[in-house]
This record gives sequence, structure tokens and C-alpha cells, in this order.
Amino acid sequence: MPIKKYLLPALLVLAFGAGAYFYLRGSSSDGGKEQAKSLTAKAQKGEFKIYVAATGELKAKNSQQIKGPDGMRSVQIWQATISDMVPEGTVVKAGDYVASLDRTEFETKLKEVQNEIDKIQTQLEQAKIDTAIELRGIRDDLINLKFSMEEKKLQVEQSKYEPRMVIQQAEIDLEKSERDFKQLEKRYELTQTKSKAKISEILASLSQQDLKRQNLQAIADKFTVHAPKDGMVIYARNWDGKLGPGSQIHAWDPVVAELPDLSIMISKTYVNEVDISKVQKGQDVKVKVDAFSDREYGGTVIQVANVGEQLRGYDSKVFEVTVVINEVDSILRPAMTTSNEILTYTFPDVLHIPIEALQNDSIAYVFKLEKGRTVKQEVLTSESNDDEVIVEHGLADGDEVLLTLPNDPDKLPLVPLDPKIKAEVKKKIEAEKKKRQEEALKKMKQVKEEYQPKGGEGGGGMVIFG
Repeated sequence: MPIKKYLLPALLVLAFGAGAYFYLRGSSSDGGKEQAKSLTAKAQKGEFKIYVAATGELKAKNSQQIKGPDGMRSVQIWQATISDMVPEGTVVKAGDYVASLDRTEFETKLKEVQNEIDKIQTQLEQAKIDTAIELRGIRDDLINLKFSMEEKKLQVEQSKYEPRMVIQQAEIDLEKSERDFKQLEKRYELTQTKSKAKISEILASLSQQDLKRQNLQAIADKFTVHAPKDGMVIYARNWDGKLGPGSQIHAWDPVVAELPDLSIMISKTYVNEVDISKVQKGQDVKVKVDAFSDREYGGTVIQVANVGEQLRGYDSKVFEVTVVINEVDSILRPAMTTSNEILTYTFPDVLHIPIEALQNDSIAYVFKLEKGRTVKQEVLTSESNDDEVIVEHGLADGDEVLLTLPNDPDKLPLVPLDPKIKAEVKKKIEAEKKKRQEEALKKMKQVKEEYQPKGGEGGGGMVIFG
């Protein structure tokens, strides 16, 4: 009786444990199969797209610049601070207030010029007075010398009956008086010439300063900036970032803001030097705006920079690529961040595998599952994108390849390609590549040659993505 009492619970516990074991084993087995399945992939035949992905920024293709005073350099004002500005995105009409610039340096310059004009005018008056006094003194001396000459002439007349020595002395005195008179006349002429030159120099300085004053007065009203036409105000950018209250504009680039034409938008993006060889004018682009991730727009590459540049946030040099948006949408605004997928080529029907499956040593190969075993299969590949690579020879549709290294990969047998077939396939790859390049060139020529100013138009300047 006691044995039966304990036997039944023991059997129940044993049965429960066995059920749990087989259940967990089955779950573990299924999970292992699922895991093994996730480490392989099948070669698939179908459409294959090659694209270059890049982040960009929306700008208006065309815009009207709103400028501050454009004559600052002529009055030696090299920069001005924006003291006030309407909020970015404000819709204005022609003539409406946009911004005001600090006038401190302008007022200082105007005061300096006025002080210089007053100083020169005082110099001019003093020069005129000095000249008048000097010339009057010379004229008095000429009059006195003239009387003296008359007196010497009388003495010569009176001495004609005197001894020869007396007559000669009188003639010498007369000749000396005449010479002194002529010298004084010459001095008078030279003094006049010198005085005129001095006054002309002073007048030239006065004219120069007066011109500076006129130039300053001409730009006085431009320190209050108004809209040249109707539109939406977008703050301008320079190498130092976006402008705004407190920012400075420079005499050689007095742009304060812009009025973009929102009917044609472009995406300015930067492609790294590794991928830029794939990008050409005329290629189609899929553009997404980060602010509206559910919307997608078609675009076309209209310009590719020939020279790279080093920008903050990039490890290597990048090339500027301009993409025009082919659709009009009222929600698109300058400075919105975009995601651009530049479609460089579409293969309609090719065999491709995940790029993780491809191994490279002295040759390209994959680990292929074949009749229950794994082999190293040599393959010939061509183009690739971020996720997959095209297999030109070595695999068939449906072949299963490993995405990770198997155990002891060096011990697996290598299945090489036939050298003759390999050479033929390589020739075919080169021929097809040349054909694609010719097609791309033909398409590129269909795109109108356009010049996009570097940061000078379209609602922004240099774009730096951190």
C-alpha cells in the first residue's frame, strides 16, 4: 500500500519531465533549422538595380538675391552686422522690410569724412589768404621798383654833361633797377603758379572727400534692406553657416537673404570619390524628403562636379551632384534634408546573390551547398550595389550559398571554372560594360548643360553635413 501511494506521483513527474524534454528538444531543433536557414541564401535571377545613395539638401533652382549695400567697398566698409531680420519663411511683397544693418561703422565713416572736409576747407581758406598777402606784397614791391627805375632814368639824363665815370655809374644803377624789376615780375608769376597749384591740390583733396561723402550718403538708405519682389524669405548662407540677426555680411558678398522660385526645386548632394565614377548627367534619381518620409519624388542628375572637395563630416573627398526634382509640390521648402538614390543602371534579368556570400582571395568564390556537402565554387562577378552582386558565371538560378564561413573553410575542395569559358565571359562582361557606357553618354548628351552657382543661389550656400 505505501509503495502504490508514492508510485503514482513519481510516474506523473517522470511523464511531465519527458514531455518537457521532447517539447524543448523539438523547439530547439526547429530553432536550429531556422538559424541554419538564415545563414544561407539562394542565387536568384531577376531585375538588378545599381544605385548610389547620398544625403542632400533641397534648394530652389532659381532665386532672387536680397542684398545689402553694394557700394561698401568704395567707402572702405568691409563688413556690416545684421541687427534685425524678419523670420525665415516670411512671405513678403516687393518693397517690404526684410532686414536692417548696424549703422555704427557707417556713421563713424561719415563723421570722419565730414571732419576731413571741414579741415580741408579751413586749409583752403588759409591758403587763399596767404596767397593774397604774398602777391600783394610783391605787387607793392613792383610799384616801388618802377618808381625807382624812373628816378634812375632821370639821373642818367641829368648826368650826360657829367664826367664819363659819373655817366657810367648812373647807367649801371638804371640797368640794375631794370633787372631787379624783371626778376620781381618773374617771381610774381611763379608765386601765382605755385599758389594755383597748391589751391588745386587742396581742391582735389576736398573733391575726393566730398565724393566719399556722396558715396556714403548714396548707400545710407540701403542699410535698411527691402524685398526686390514678392516671395518667401530664405536666409542666405556663407562658409560660416546660415546668416541671421547677429551675422555679418561682407563687402564682396553683401547677400542677406534670398527669394527662391519654389516651382523648380533641386537637391544638392555630395557623392564620395569611390562612387562618383558611376554618377553621370541624365541618370534617374529617387528622392525622399526626411520631413515627409511617405512621399517620393522622381529626379534627374543635371550636373556632376569635376573637382572634389573636403567637407567636414566626410572621411574622404566628395563631389557635388545636382539633382532636379521633376515634380512640383507646395510642401517642398529650401533647406529640407533629402535622401537620394541615384540609379546608375538597371539590369533586367541577371543572376545575383547577397554580397555577404562573396569571398575574395586570388580569385572570387562562394561556399555552395551541393548534394549535402559544401564546396568552394569559383565565380565570375561584375557589378554590385550595397546589398547584392551580379554573378556572371559559376552559379545557377536556385543554387544555395552560405552567408558565413563554414568550419575549416581551407579544407574544402575548390571547384574552378573552365579557363576558356572564363576568358569568353570576361570578354562578354567588358563588351556589355562598354555598351552601357555608350548608352549613358547618349543619355547624358540629352541633358541640357547647366551651370549651378556654388552656394550663391537657390536658398543656401555651402552645405556641410555633420
